[in-house]
Amino acid sequence: MSIIEFARKKSPWVLHVNAGGCNGCNLELLSCLTPRYDVSRFGVYNTDNPKHADVMIVIGPVTLKYKEIITNLYNQMPDPKVVMAVGTCTCTGGIYQGCYGHCGALDQVLPVDVYVPGCNVRPEAIIDGLVLALDMLNEKERKILEDKKAKAKGVA
Repeated sequence: MSIIEFARKKSPWVLHVNAGGCNGCNLELLSCLTPRYDVSRFGVYNTDNPKHADVMIVIGPVTLKYKEIITNLYNQMPDPKVVMAVGTCTCTGGIYQGCYGHCGALDQVLPVDVYVPGCNVRPEAIIDGLVLALDMLNEKERKILEDKKAKAKGVA
């Protein structure tokens, strides 16, 4: 395990994106940051800069106006990156599905790695999804390092 892989596993930075909706899932996500659930035990750090983020957590239905913003945030994140869709509105479109101002599910805009369905999502489910996202992040990092080693051997 390289030092980068070890550090990334021990301190992932999370970008929290609220795309709208009723804010029920937003409140549940914020309760994960309280001492009762304490996601900091996993080394999770909440950041507002996509250039530092490893995991993007999206909450709420994606509107047509927010589609470009969320795509720009995703494109600014460095590789490897993991996207979590939290809540029914984000995973499927929820009650907003078919409305004129909404895109539907997040996976119609971005590639989603982890789905955490529910309305309102329990903090325990969000934490389970985050642990799964961290495992996926480590796997993506491992693949990138293997590709770099393979290219280095091919060049030499």
